[in-house]
Amino acid sequence: MREYFIRRFLLIPPTLLGVTLIVFLITRLVPGGPIEHFLEEAQKASEGASSSGGQMPGGMNEEQIEKLEEEYGYDKPIFISYLQWLGVLPRERFISKADFRPVGDDKIGTGDLIKDPENEVLLVLKNDGRQVMVRREEKEIKGAAFVSSDMTLSEDTDLGGWQFRIETVDDRKKRWADRNKEPVDKAPQNYDDRVVGYKRTYAGILQGRLGVSTEFGDPVWSLIKDRIPIALYFGILTALITYGISLPLGILKAIKHRSAVDNLTSVLIFIGYAIPGFALGAVMLIYLGARGGWFPLFGLTSTDFSQMNFFEQVKDLAHHTVLPLTCYVIGGFAWLTMMMKNNLMENLATDYVRTAVAKGVSFRSAVFKHAFRNSIIPIASTMGQLITMIVGGSILIESVFDIQGFGLLQYQALLGRDQTVIMGTLTIAAALLLIGNVLSDIIVAIIDPRVKFN
Repeated sequence: MREYFIRRFLLIPPTLLGVTLIVFLITRLVPGGPIEHFLEEAQKASEGASSSGGQMPGGMNEEQIEKLEEEYGYDKPIFISYLQWLGVLPRERFISKADFRPVGDDKIGTGDLIKDPENEVLLVLKNDGRQVMVRREEKEIKGAAFVSSDMTLSEDTDLGGWQFRIETVDDRKKRWADRNKEPVDKAPQNYDDRVVGYKRTYAGILQGRLGVSTEFGDPVWSLIKDRIPIALYFGILTALITYGISLPLGILKAIKHRSAVDNLTSVLIFIGYAIPGFALGAVMLIYLGARGGWFPLFGLTSTDFSQMNFFEQVKDLAHHTVLPLTCYVIGGFAWLTMMMKNNLMENLATDYVRTAVAKGVSFRSAVFKHAFRNSIIPIASTMGQLITMIVGGSILIESVFDIQGFGLLQYQALLGRDQTVIMGTLTIAAALLLIGNVLSDIIVAIIDPRVKFN
């Protein structure tokens, strides 16, 4: 059995790679991405400035667009960008650019250092501040040296990890054409060859970096980390209440089959199952919150929560928790309760239970020592998925109550076409789902020693 679980855990990484690759391809191929998002925001801002007497609308210039493409990996082929997102391939960081000047170009003075402006250029390095003179020969970098404070070339040949490459006019035209979905011959004609300086760094998911959110402007991992306590809080409470009520209720219904207790509880749990949690939340907010004033309308804590003492904080948190927690658990009783009831009734009718009772075993012992353990095995096969429920949250319930949980983060990312957050949250959810499947098998093996996995 140990070999079986080792194989299962070894299958998690390739399965996760397949899931993330498919989603990565979908997010890149569907319309609307981070570049379009920033273009729309810039256009709205420029239109607002124009209408208020400010600058004329113009959106973003090409330099800003290229910077966004490089930040989110749109300057590379999809598969290369995916490997960089994983952290398998290095990314180009701190990208700095400077144009070579053709003969006769007098746009900018080159200074005394530059003798051949067509093949030499001064480049200011980002996040460094130093200048470096780069020289080329026939489209290839032939030398680079830092410029000292006295405007002379440094003799130190160590460039501190900086690397340089040439982007030709044709390269820039092709990049423009790919971005705008236009033929290359329609690209602007004022391009020059340029040098691009950069440092190579590994900055992917294997290094714990999920990128920066386009919607919030914060690192994705920071956004997820801030919401994990809320997701755990509601997930654990929901699991404890659901299992704590459903399993005893299922046992009671099996013992009291077709009695008034069985019929009444069946009606109640199926009514709860038929009511969507978010719809119930909206109704309770109106009648118990807005009109009755018994419960707060939004959030998980009050505005002065940090100024309260411990007992006041516990009371305030519980006060804010009642309504959303009710919505979380309202629909979770039906399946679990009926599964427990039906399994237990089936096992109570088996020969080994009847034989145990005939030999003098009390009915209580027959139920809890014999039938219950076999009855819970099908339920145990799904217990591993509790790990996904703990961090999954509910998009609609969190939206109704304005709770900044994991589900609301996913919803906001979808609305804002925030691909980095979508990829980050999906990777975590997929990994937990795969781990949960293995945990389910482990729980079944613990409960029923007869189960042998090969």
